Amino acid sequence: MDNRQIVMSQVMLPNQANVAGNVHGGEIMKFMDTAAGAVAMKYSKSNCVTARVDELEFHLPIFVGALVTCTATVVYVGRTSMEVFVNVEVEDLESNSGPQKALSAYFTMVAMGRNGKPQAVRDYIPQTDEEIKMHEEAKIRIEAHKEKKKRLSK
Repeated sequence: MDNRQIVMSQVMLPNQANVAGNVHGGEIMKFMDTAAGAVAMKYSKSNCVTARVDELEFHLPIFVGALVTCTATVVYVGRTSMEVFVNVEVEDLESNSGPQKALSAYFTMVAMGRNGKPQAVRDYIPQTDEEIKMHEEAKIRIEAHKEKKKRLSK
């Protein structure tokens, strides 16, 4: 999927978990943010910062020794920002259960110029049915966020 997607995997280590072996949610969020930032930088060819993250809901616990894979995909591009969908799968490497969806979220990443100000990002035109669907859903989310922001600023 050209420069719009990146896949990163990591085995979870004891220093990323509590005494019961559950990986801290913040460790997973950081990994997701790293993947979102990497794909945004790859797409925009510039430094990128996180502007917003939508709701994170964990569907499965993640334990020490599990392989966690983040797939980050640019699904929408505005003038200076990109919406990146990050899907997280977890796999117990000591069983044959295969990867399972642990959580997902949308990250809004802003391209930054060397002057420290947001810079324009090249357009993105979805091609496949799935890309078009995700792009249209992103438009709805972005408009809803703008409306919410307007209401809260009054």
